[in-house]
Amino acid sequence: MSRDVMPPPEPPEPPEPPRRVARLPVRARTGRLLVLATVFVCAACGLVYELELVALASYLIGDSVTQASVVLSVMVFAMGVGSLLAKRLRCRAAVGFCLVEAVLALIGGCSAMVLYASFAWFGGARYALVAFSLAIGVLIGAEMPLLMTLIQRVSRQDAGGTVADLFAADYVGALVGGLAFPFLLLPRLGQLTGALLTGAVNAAVGGALVLWLFRRDLSVRSRWLLLAVSLAVVSVLAVTVVFVDDFERAARRAVYGAQVRVAVQTGVQEVVLTGTPGRGPVDLYLDGRLRVSGRDEQRYHEALVHPAMAGRHARVLILGGGDGLAAREVLTYPDVLSVTVVELDPFVVRLARTDPALSALNGHAFRDHRLRTVTGDAFHWLRGAARGSYDVVISDLPDPGITASTKLYSEEFYGLASRVLTDGGRIVVHAGPPAGRPRTYWTVEATLRAAGLYTRPYRVTGRVSGFTGGPDRDPSPDGSAAPRDWGFVLAARTPPRLDLGAGTRRPRLLTAAALRAGAADVERLRVTGLPPSTLVHPRYTG
Repeated sequence: MSRDVMPPPEPPEPPEPPRRVARLPVRARTGRLLVLATVFVCAACGLVYELELVALASYLIGDSVTQASVVLSVMVFAMGVGSLLAKRLRCRAAVGFCLVEAVLALIGGCSAMVLYASFAWFGGARYALVAFSLAIGVLIGAEMPLLMTLIQRVSRQDAGGTVADLFAADYVGALVGGLAFPFLLLPRLGQLTGALLTGAVNAAVGGALVLWLFRRDLSVRSRWLLLAVSLAVVSVLAVTVVFVDDFERAARRAVYGAQVRVAVQTGVQEVVLTGTPGRGPVDLYLDGRLRVSGRDEQRYHEALVHPAMAGRHARVLILGGGDGLAAREVLTYPDVLSVTVVELDPFVVRLARTDPALSALNGHAFRDHRLRTVTGDAFHWLRGAARGSYDVVISDLPDPGITASTKLYSEEFYGLASRVLTDGGRIVVHAGPPAGRPRTYWTVEATLRAAGLYTRPYRVTGRVSGFTGGPDRDPSPDGSAAPRDWGFVLAARTPPRLDLGAGTRRPRLLTAAALRAGAADVERLRVTGLPPSTLVHPRYTG
């Protein structure tokens, strides 16, 4: 007779260790709200650091798409690393969180100044950008696990509800930080002061949460240590704010030279004007790029304007050109009836109209009754312009290697520009240096052809500065590292003739022979088979 053998009973699972409950000076519900409020503030500060890195990197290095991709991808990776590293701090979550916030506030708050200093005195900021993205990402990633531990010590809500509350506060804080940066911090405080004050708020809120709400869980030694660290960080950031203006002036002198006369952050860009007549060339910088140089702007603007004026030119449209220098060349033709300048930044026009040195350089073009200015984005303005309104369209815009300018070098843009041309009208485009960036230059030419226009590429040499820069800069005082040529494309609905206009004042520097030689010379650099650039598929690289 057999008997079934019953398996031995499984040993009972060990009970979960009791959750450590903080001894709070307030009710648990109030404590929970305070933790969530801290999550909100920390998320807002974290996103400000992130946007600050993206904005400053785009300004200092160029190509905002690439810089945003580098910063965001590195930071997201680093946040994952920080979350893993925070597991070691969960046993002392309050102390760990306070220290993480203090270090994050110091690094994030000073990041803009260090990046700017690296660019001003060492000529580059790429490595510093990656280092700050990693460091800030690791510290931001460590916040959430520590806050999760702290909020679970405040109340006994289930883990799912706790996670939902934390992420809700985190996302709302990120929204507020993301909106505060472009609409409040950047225009009112600037990049450097905005980052420093954000760091001070970050350190103060993180330290206050731990030192007040969780003070009964801290030893006396820990309390004094955290208080000293938090006060030290806030003090360093506050003192640095006092010296920000002196730092900016010193950095500007390092970047632009000693003769900075105007330095203004407008709602569009940073505008810096250097030099005075008789003491050196007048230079105009827009967002750190040399846009006008008195050393060689005459050669550039003659080559840009006069070939397009070889034909009917009663009505002329200048896209960009708020400095008035292209208009100066156009207005030498007495049979020009009207000139319209469409400029995005009204401050540039005001500066070109009122600054003695710059207005002298542009021949006081804005005093001419034939000239009118329009403030607006060239792309959107063209969409509302009447068909067949202009005989000549002059595109005097930053190089397409700057991401913000890419849409102004697209097939759609040239289609709009072609629409406002009269029969027989011509458009001329500044397309960057063909020798230095041939793919960019020939992509502009291919894009004009894709818009249904016939093209005549040409270039002029003799460039001595980094003037009219896209990604190219002028790192040496004599311009030795700058590109040596400018590239242009003349286009029309019928094959255009490349010649000089018949103005009463012929170009001083550009001759018809040099123009024809430049057209023949640039063909030897031709890159074939390039697709056009469109709004949804931009092809330009810096």
